[in-house]
Amino acid sequence: MGFLKPKFQKSAITAKENFRASLGAWFSSEGKDFPWRNTRDPYAILVSEVMLQQTQIATVLGKGYYVRFLEKFPDIRSLANAEDESLLKAWEGLGYYRRARMIRETARAILEIHGGVFPEKEAELLELPGIGHYTAAALRAFAFDRVSGLVDGNVSRVLSRLMDDYRCVDATITMRAQRLRAEKLCDPEHPRRHHYAMMELGQTICRPGIPHCEICPVSGFCKTRTPEKLPVKKPRTKTTEVSEYAIWARDDAGRVLLHHESGNRRNGLWKLPLRTPEQCSPLKHVTNETYAITRYKVRLAIYLSDPERESDMQSGDQWIAAGRLHDMPMAAPFRRVVERLLPDF
Repeated sequence: MGFLKPKFQKSAITAKENFRASLGAWFSSEGKDFPWRNTRDPYAILVSEVMLQQTQIATVLGKGYYVRFLEKFPDIRSLANAEDESLLKAWEGLGYYRRARMIRETARAILEIHGGVFPEKEAELLELPGIGHYTAAALRAFAFDRVSGLVDGNVSRVLSRLMDDYRCVDATITMRAQRLRAEKLCDPEHPRRHHYAMMELGQTICRPGIPHCEICPVSGFCKTRTPEKLPVKKPRTKTTEVSEYAIWARDDAGRVLLHHESGNRRNGLWKLPLRTPEQCSPLKHVTNETYAITRYKVRLAIYLSDPERESDMQSGDQWIAAGRLHDMPMAAPFRRVVERLLPDF
């Protein structure tokens, strides 16, 4: 038995007022109450948008990242003055740590260039470090209640189906067209509500795969007859499996050997020291951890090392007192391993 498909009656573009009214009424009664929807503070909205760019809402909210970050850095000045270790610790577990440093650069630029006041014009927002078309549009919509070309993955899917558009949504020309459509459809009387409604429609009803067309408030404006095939995206990059080898070493004073990272991926974070397979082969294997990052699936193998073997430490390795481990910023896979091994070794 097939699912109920949209019953197109009129175009969302030519019947904008009807489309806006239907969408707005639905959101007013069904819209979810997220904390960032209860503020007009552009700083708090910026934090939420950067966190949500590569992290699910359930993670940001359920694990308290958003609330804790704003408690630690309640305003733009406190973030601009944040030192690396406290900033990365507040971001710990969210991954893609470059986002944390970039949002700090945004804060510093707003202080230096705009006297601590967020600009409202799109061109000025786009000149700030770390601010692209999406973030600028989100700030204009949610902080300043302006009509904007706000398109995230959810809105892009909604627009592709509404217009029955089979162009690749990852193509630059399509992204530009989507932003123009989003701006044209936006309710000028209630821009903030409208943009939140479009995002939530994609999150809850016009979902990936088979959508819930039977309960969609704007089904009558949807041109597609094959929503399950839209949007069209570039083929996914194949996942590559890789292995990492790390050591667990603890000395007589209870200190743990850690490595302070200096690379691009996790610069400033702490982890267990990595070694070659040959260096680990004579050691006892104690546990494994798996994690994914970008297009890689990583198998992390941990080996028990005698502290005396680690007298020849590598650059960046340091002995850290166990009591300090909780406060040190650490990538989630290594944090899980440390918490697992600390009671027993």
